[in-house]
Amino acid sequence: QVQLLESGGGLVQPGGSLRLSCAASGMIFKVYKLGWYRQAPGKQRELVADITGGGSTNYADSVKGRFTISRDNAKNTMYLQMNSLKPEDTAVYYCNAYVARNYDYWGQGTQVTVSS
Repeated sequence: QVQLLESGGGLVQPGGSLRLSCAASGMIFKVYKLGWYRQAPGKQRELVADITGGGSTNYADSVKGRFTISRDNAKNTMYLQMNSLKPEDTAVYYCNAYVARNYDYWGQGTQVTVSS
């Protein structure tokens, strides 16, 4: 059974940093494309960043230069380093693992709140 477990969310002041982690189990981790998504109240879920098994990355324009996605295939874990956080980054952050249509998994989400 595939499980994705996010951690690292919390309350941070504007300009601060947080590091999210997504620990995976029950899957061949290295073959999956992984992504971080977020959903703010009243808004649709949106892609923040993703990373292929080979390490190629893609970022939403709103987070380029501030966020860094990475993965450790030996630890079955993905990370999102978030720097220079802004109030508009406030959302529930979800990790996703995808390899094909019937192999598309989501974590339960972790809340990130950026506020003074």
